[in-house]
Amino acid sequence: MNDLTIRHMRPDEIALAVDWAAAEGWNPGLADAPCFAAEDPQGFFIGELDGEPAAVISCVNYGAQFSFLGFYIVRPDLRGRGHGLKIWNAAIAHAHPRVIGLDGVVAQRANYQKSGFALAYANVRYGGSVAAPPAPSGGIVALSDVPMALIEADDATVFPARRPAFLRAWINTLGHLGCALMRDGKLAGWGVIRPCRTGRKIGPLVADDRAGAETILSALLASAGGGEIFLDVPAVNRDAVALAQGLGLSPVFETARMYTGAIPPLRIDRVFGVTTFELG
Repeated sequence: MNDLTIRHMRPDEIALAVDWAAAEGWNPGLADAPCFAAEDPQGFFIGELDGEPAAVISCVNYGAQFSFLGFYIVRPDLRGRGHGLKIWNAAIAHAHPRVIGLDGVVAQRANYQKSGFALAYANVRYGGSVAAPPAPSGGIVALSDVPMALIEADDATVFPARRPAFLRAWINTLGHLGCALMRDGKLAGWGVIRPCRTGRKIGPLVADDRAGAETILSALLASAGGGEIFLDVPAVNRDAVALAQGLGLSPVFETARMYTGAIPPLRIDRVFGVTTFELG
């Protein structure tokens, strides 16, 4: 066996991990790579054999307490040779001693449990084609017009750590459309839609209730147009599942959201669309 050389990816190399994810059928966004690099540029790893890419992984650190693992891919022709475990260990070491989260494919759930991850709940990707609805009549504003402090505080109710650099990149990237719902002068929900290799994904979609989520979703679809969309939904949020099914969307993929330890209490009932399976 040739020795696997592991190093940090350069920011421009993160696109390789995104391309490999696309080849696995994960359907990443067209502008995901620069957004992913914003929070922790040192959190992306590449394993090389004789100078050629053999494996990739990310473990993005959000502050001192939490990290999220993704892009765990070994080149198909090199699987079963121990390269995955080696690059996995490098990523875990980068996160130590933080609690780590991941969205793992269901078939690998038992292996992640052996590495200390415990199941929190399932996330289900719903997909299908929809028509563009009329724009909602009131309460909707451009997400870019909402103070970032409000968005960051709201995001902290549904994500285990603060992630200001990522949120700024995610909201302001060309091609990403965001809107927010205001009620009585307060932020009641917000969402982002972005173009992907196939169709568009909505994420995050965060709201105080299903009615608010529907209003935000209608505004996003009215701005972006109809067509094929995908919505990643926590299966434990029955209102979110009902929203996806009400649009005529069908399950196309499932992940296991898992953690290595305790995380702060989160309002999963407010999560109607997961931001991204790669970074949480």
